[in-house]
Amino acid sequence: MFQNIRIVMVNTSHPGNIGAAARALKTMGFGRLYLVSPEDFPCNTATWRSAGAAEVLEQAVVVDTFDEAIKDCQLVIGSSARNRRIPWPMVNPRECGKLVAQHAEVEQVAIVFGREDRGLTNEELQRCHYHVNIPANSDYGVLNIAAAIQVVVYELRMAITEWQEADVAPGKRQPMMEVATVRWDEEVASAHELELFLEHLEQTLIDIEFHNPENPRQLMTRLRRLYTRSRMDKMEVNIMRGILTAVKAASKGKS
Repeated sequence: MFQNIRIVMVNTSHPGNIGAAARALKTMGFGRLYLVSPEDFPCNTATWRSAGAAEVLEQAVVVDTFDEAIKDCQLVIGSSARNRRIPWPMVNPRECGKLVAQHAEVEQVAIVFGREDRGLTNEELQRCHYHVNIPANSDYGVLNIAAAIQVVVYELRMAITEWQEADVAPGKRQPMMEVATVRWDEEVASAHELELFLEHLEQTLIDIEFHNPENPRQLMTRLRRLYTRSRMDKMEVNIMRGILTAVKAASKGKS
């Protein structure tokens, strides 16, 4: 399971935070770190702050965009410090751990952390299936990014260990959360495949004059939430895109 989980850091400005995050990952048995356009990496400061977790830094995957970091993942969870204008499924770190434990056996999972000063953008958070929020002190809830990562990967480790131990006793393994625990005969669509479908959907809605991009009224945001929540499999995505192609063809035939 551990090898199917990646921690993604977006536009990290201080290399020391990358090193501290690497240390947090190693202490909990994780090794996959993705960095989206870090401002200063590789860097000696990151290596020094990793305190013996240099191999995590050496194996870190550096990409240019958020999309590249998550494109092959079937479950994406973004860290969020506050509620957004459009509500999204929200979990705390303990629930996040239990959720991930039920999917990481067969799916690629990304836990995404944003910039030190402002976190993830609304657009990035809308690419996630769930948001994870650490219920810190309401009077002072400012967590360093590496500390936040440490909290989350600790809960991941505890949940995965519990999940694996429950598997030792046949017939006693039970879902730890009421989430999508049923295993389908078709692989869940990746983030990249879902994004291509949503782009196709938006263009089709524009073509049939249902959606006006100049006056969007949150339409695509709400549709994104709907389809992200449903976690369609690859066949379902293909069916939906086939329907969109047929709708566009039919609309042209009537014009």
